[in-house]
Amino acid sequence: MDEKFDEQLLILYASQTGNAMDAAERLGREAERRGCPSVSVLSIDEFQPIDLPNKEAVIFIVSTTGQGDNPDSMKGFWRFLLQKNLTKEWLKGVQYAVFGLGDSSYQKYNFVAKKLDKRLSDLGATAIIERGLGDDQHPSGYEGALDPWMSALWNMLDQKNHKLLPNGPDFVSLDATFIDQPKIQIIYHDVEEGVPPLSSDTELKYLEMQLERARSMTPGNFSGNDRPDCFLKMTKNHLLSRPDSGKDVRHFEFEAVSSSIEYEVGDVLEVLPGQSPAAVDAFIRRCNLNPDSYITVQPRSTENHHLLNQPLSPVKLKSFIELTMDVASASPRRYFFEVMSFFATAEHEKERLQYFASPEGRDDLYQYNQKERRTVLEVLEDFPSVQMPFEWLVQLVPPLKTRAYSISSSHLAHPNQVHLTVSVVSWTTPYKRKCTGLCSSWLATLDPQRRVFIPAWFRKGSLPPPPPSLPLILIGPGTGCAPFHGFVEERALQSKTVSTAPIIFFFGCRSDRDDFLYRDFWLSHSQNNGVLSGDKGGGFYVAFSRDQPQKVYVQHKMREQSMKIWSLLSQGAAVYVAGSANKMPSDVFSVFEEIVSTESGVSREAALRWIRTLEKAGKYHVEAWS
Repeated sequence: MDEKFDEQLLILYASQTGNAMDAAERLGREAERRGCPSVSVLSIDEFQPIDLPNKEAVIFIVSTTGQGDNPDSMKGFWRFLLQKNLTKEWLKGVQYAVFGLGDSSYQKYNFVAKKLDKRLSDLGATAIIERGLGDDQHPSGYEGALDPWMSALWNMLDQKNHKLLPNGPDFVSLDATFIDQPKIQIIYHDVEEGVPPLSSDTELKYLEMQLERARSMTPGNFSGNDRPDCFLKMTKNHLLSRPDSGKDVRHFEFEAVSSSIEYEVGDVLEVLPGQSPAAVDAFIRRCNLNPDSYITVQPRSTENHHLLNQPLSPVKLKSFIELTMDVASASPRRYFFEVMSFFATAEHEKERLQYFASPEGRDDLYQYNQKERRTVLEVLEDFPSVQMPFEWLVQLVPPLKTRAYSISSSHLAHPNQVHLTVSVVSWTTPYKRKCTGLCSSWLATLDPQRRVFIPAWFRKGSLPPPPPSLPLILIGPGTGCAPFHGFVEERALQSKTVSTAPIIFFFGCRSDRDDFLYRDFWLSHSQNNGVLSGDKGGGFYVAFSRDQPQKVYVQHKMREQSMKIWSLLSQGAAVYVAGSANKMPSDVFSVFEEIVSTESGVSREAALRWIRTLEKAGKYHVEAWS
């Protein structure tokens, strides 16, 4: 092999929720166990893409997010790869493999892995193995495809680059007593460095300080700015759906208690949820921790870590858990069970944990853990002989993540306020266990009379704010109506001072009686020269799916208004779609194809090309969530 190459197996991951990181770290551990002399596992944003031609073998583990989007950490890397000045031989001699994590219920399934694979090949790199595609819909999740792909990878890597696996593809270090050191170390401190809360003002400052300290020392789990844009206080908690309707949809209003609020319609609010105090206390008791001790968390290794460039101030152990470790909502990863097996003192527990961590136990683990959405606390309680050191818990307990919601207000209409429309998530598992969404159920319990500070971040979503002169076709069933509530509020204000273009809005819900969200708001704007009124060239159309024997969805209402939709599209209208990611976005897309084909008299293929052109021109936007 040419002198220019690093003789190292480099594994790069692009993760949005942590699954790709987990898969990459597992791949790295497997490579080391198979005797690979040098392995490096990095987040893709920690790697300089200009160095790619100097790498001998690179494995990419990448997830697809949203509607075929790159994870945030991959955006810079992908922009670099698309540069026009990169030649078809830029990566000549570089061997690569791609494994994608996606969900086949989405239209652009594993889109990121597919386009990365093609681009690397176009730039002259050689595939070690055909790309692998993990699917959340598989009975074992993405691991159903990852396990066989990894086995094939070791065989092909051995054939194409034997020195990376000098002992052959089948060699595995089977030292059952061996476990790596945790990646982090915890230092305990004698005294508190901070002031306990005395008043509501110092209480906020204390929370701000604890949050910043805790999140800044959490290894590799958070991207972007750890400091919240502001802290919010809830001022309204209003039930939108009918009580006892089987749905719990809320309208929440918040005001800023620290810095002022700034956002545009179409933006997203990220909220850090509070955890149940009882669950946090139970976790602390189960793990024999002292909630009042003060700690700093540092990486054991000095490589590639931002924490070593800054002095760390101690944080209270209980605060660290509350603000950074998801102990009672997220399910632990597979490696958690492997590490647990080393600390189990009861033989039957050790055997079960080893089985769960093995390829043979993969499907049973998926049924026990992910399918049942078992929490870290529940798993630890199921294996009472396990006493894991706190370092391992900090490393392996899933991070407490912010939850993102479409903003349903206009800042012009509500200065220093932000509104959300939230469906309180609850479901029953295959074994009939009742589960609830951490953030939505927490928000639903908040009393506006009580002073609870909510850390919040404002982000750009997938729906850019439209200028007043742009005609709009909006499709938002269920809580998909949230961003469009803000759009309509804003355009109603704009219409008082400037001439505004028409809006047609297609809303869908189960029934007129149970969950017609914001009914009075939409109807008032669709009458008396309102921005949704026929007088203004607009329209408001509701599909009640269960108010008649046959189900009616937004797609049916769109077909009924086929001529009106085509007329607005011909005037340069933009399309905005928001709501559940399951089938709705692709069904709506198909109806647009049908309408363009029928109304303009062209083939379905030509209609599809026309809509793709609309997408490229930035006039077809989708924001969907699972």
